[in-house]
Amino acid sequence: MSSQILRNVFQGPQGRAGEAELEVFYMKSHGRKVARIHMHDWLILLLLVFIEIGLNIIHPFYRFVGKDMMTDLKYPMKDNTVPLWAVPVYTVLLPILIFLFIYFKRRDIYDLHHAILGLLFSILITGVLTDAIKDATGRPRPDFFWRCFPDGIDSYDRWGNVVCHGKDSDIREGHKSFPSGHSSWSFAGLGFLALYLAGKIKAFDRRGHVAKLCIVFLPLLMASLVAVSRVDDYWHHWQDVFAGGLLGLIVATFCYLQFFPAPYHTEGWGPYAYFRACEETRSNRRLAHPDPGREVSLGISDSNQQPRQDRHGPGLDSSPDYLSYSLESDVESGKV
Repeated sequence: MSSQILRNVFQGPQGRAGEAELEVFYMKSHGRKVARIHMHDWLILLLLVFIEIGLNIIHPFYRFVGKDMMTDLKYPMKDNTVPLWAVPVYTVLLPILIFLFIYFKRRDIYDLHHAILGLLFSILITGVLTDAIKDATGRPRPDFFWRCFPDGIDSYDRWGNVVCHGKDSDIREGHKSFPSGHSSWSFAGLGFLALYLAGKIKAFDRRGHVAKLCIVFLPLLMASLVAVSRVDDYWHHWQDVFAGGLLGLIVATFCYLQFFPAPYHTEGWGPYAYFRACEETRSNRRLAHPDPGREVSLGISDSNQQPRQDRHGPGLDSSPDYLSYSLESDVESGKV
């Protein structure tokens, strides 16, 4: 009983009836076709990977940092609360596991393929934009002083700019504060997941189930906590994490809408390609197996409609014999 109630909450009152009409597109039968159609998209993803690697190899812009600016850059150096290796785990692997779980429930390769493709586009586009802005801006991190002067003895040239004597890798990383990469990647991956879940559970079906919103907000809460940790660790200023989170969420929305209707749409639970494939499958099925019963019913309805064209009203025959008989009766009865 309780499972039926939960099913009605998250699928709607016609959830089970809708599932009975769903088409299934297996990975074995349709996977190669889907991958072939989107081959160029996968090649663009590969190109984005190389661009992202290149942006991490080049040096960022070394912005002027004067002695008066060091007041806000003397926070202590700390380790990352969320290590770098964990970011792709919760932004890429976790959503893909959820996509796979839904695939085994629905058997829709279009949904699985487009969800993974949209997620990877969201992550890589966000990564390229984030690192390009990082390298171009060169904003120092809040702990830049200790990266530049690990012994605490500061030094400046005749122009007032810092003369760092710390590790080159620390100094280089110290000029990559804006925007926050952890924040942008988190909102790009988990923001995409939130939109995906909102569509799947029909969060905006106007039936007033707030429990659905709690599920949608869960990935966003996780991304927000990661962003807050970047400020707590003194790796970023608050403006960095705000801009990074906003950037990731915007890119995630654009990438999601390339493959799926908006979550508040009546067909927001499936990708555009799924509905096109359903129409194509049903059209081919009708052409291959025409319904003879429909043709018979059409013939019967046409024969039933024919007499109505010869009638002036309900039950009145327009034949000459009937009209002459009616006229004679009227004469005898004194009506004419």
